Amino acid sequence: MTVNAQPGDILLAEPRGFCAGVDRAIEIVERALKIHGAPIYVRHEIVHNTYVVNDLKAKGAIFIEDLADVPEGATLVFSAHGVPKAVETEAAARGFRVFDATCPLVTKVHVEVAKLSKEGYQFIMIGHKGHPEVEGTMGQLHEGIFLVEDAADVATVPVTRPDKLAVVTQTTLSVDDAAEILAAVKTRFPQVREPKKQDICYATQNRQDAVKVLAPAVDVVIVVGSPTSSNSNRLRELAERLGTPAYMVDSASDLQPEWLAGRPRVGLTAGASAPDVLVQAVIARLKELGSVSVRHMPGVKETTEFPLPKGLGDKSMAEFAASRS
Repeated sequence: MTVNAQPGDILLAEPRGFCAGVDRAIEIVERALKIHGAPIYVRHEIVHNTYVVNDLKAKGAIFIEDLADVPEGATLVFSAHGVPKAVETEAAARGFRVFDATCPLVTKVHVEVAKLSKEGYQFIMIGHKGHPEVEGTMGQLHEGIFLVEDAADVATVPVTRPDKLAVVTQTTLSVDDAAEILAAVKTRFPQVREPKKQDICYATQNRQDAVKVLAPAVDVVIVVGSPTSSNSNRLRELAERLGTPAYMVDSASDLQPEWLAGRPRVGLTAGASAPDVLVQAVIARLKELGSVSVRHMPGVKETTEFPLPKGLGDKSMAEFAASRS
């Protein structure tokens, strides 16, 4: 698929912005606040977006990293990135009311690790060191799971059971980078077991595919997303890899006029944790800086929805979204 943009166009990627896992995570916190009242404690940022976190703080959410900061009898939400087993165990032991906002696609990886570990498997995890999703997945086991961040790391992985080895992946990686690293894993460990369906989530894949079409059609790409957002960073890197200058903004105020100088065709996308209100603000700012029209790129229409945890009401997600608007 190819698209054409004219000078003065803002070309909007499709899809962009919130995915089903992010929608679900935010809704879990909002429903918990509505049903149980403030404060609601959230371990780590519910999703990696400054605007979303500040909005939930204003509604009564308190974000913590250490469960020692959560008082007895409190309501606790686990972030969309997932948590290590030790955190789940501590929360249960301390008797918190817990709602798990882990993205179901991350939970799928956790389930795979638990199942195959019982069968004696070791694991290679492809991901970024220090990312909470990686910490959560690796924290499903006490040992036998090894992190690789690039193809070079594969050569030094201390696997002791190459005949019983499986690979799992952080869900928000660059599809192309992950494929390169996986190829290195399969070269060294030809018997490695891959997941039946790739771990990189549908939304990450779709947004990257959209940028592959968007970037060649414009002079500059703007990605709406926070610096901590892995999938947003991958969108910016992908556009640059395709030869188009690309910048990431947390809000419209981050836009720099010099980025647009001599670049009249602007591509705009947003990471999976960036709300549409920020995209609209960036569009308004781009028009102030000289853009004259907005065109929507054709693309995949996402219809995925994930169920909510028990105890958060019976309204559908659509009904609840309407009630809070």
